[in-house]
Amino acid sequence: MSEAGKSLDILGVKPVADAVKTVTDGSVQGISALLSRICLPAAEEFGLLWRDKVSHWRARNAAKMAAHAARILDKDTSADKLSAHPRLVFKTIEDSSWTDDDVVLSLWAGLLASSCTESGNDESNLMFINLLSQLTSSQVRIIQYACENTKVYQSPSGWIMPSDLKIEAVDVALITKVSDMHQLDRELDHLRHLGLIEAGFDINTTEADITPTALALQLYVRSQGYVGSPIAYFELHGPVEMKNPSDLRQDIYSSIIDDEK
Repeated sequence: MSEAGKSLDILGVKPVADAVKTVTDGSVQGISALLSRICLPAAEEFGLLWRDKVSHWRARNAAKMAAHAARILDKDTSADKLSAHPRLVFKTIEDSSWTDDDVVLSLWAGLLASSCTESGNDESNLMFINLLSQLTSSQVRIIQYACENTKVYQSPSGWIMPSDLKIEAVDVALITKVSDMHQLDRELDHLRHLGLIEAGFDINTTEADITPTALALQLYVRSQGYVGSPIAYFELHGPVEMKNPSDLRQDIYSSIIDDEK
């Protein structure tokens, strides 16, 4: 650093700023590498728009999401033939960069991966991208839990259908790590408003109906990076059998304790 530069850097922050810029530039390059692979126009626009304007925090989040999406795509033997519509790619990068929650980022990664098709013109994931962008991390955990713990079946006419899933308020609190019951009530109300769960809290009890809708199941499947039929997805992976309430509560509690260690 020049003598003039040293005299101006009274607090000695320039080395820190330079380090942050280096990390940010590296994150942007990592994202650009994936975009160059699946959507060249988005890669070019992204590089121009974000290289100087994106914060280190957002770049790191987006880079983590992109790396996860790349790992999902690497499992597909035809990945080199897949690409995604620029509209979906840019919106996924933009919206995912605003969270550092690993659970939420994993769903964004799945949506980006499932946006990749051989034609590159499929915009069907846009509805799921818009839905996920409206969810809090607590709501994401509720949807993930509901879709992984309901029994899924196919209706006589061929539609995907869930079985009823009801749990106690304390279990909702353990799943979301939110202890404010009124906040949880709002969270469930919002999920119901978005058409992702059937009901919410029973006004006469502390029981919550978190049965996922068919739309929620389809959102979940796409957020796992799967682009086929949701019926096929659940047949391949199998619905999770519900445990009795006491065992279920212990499993949730143990998971939270492990996360805090």
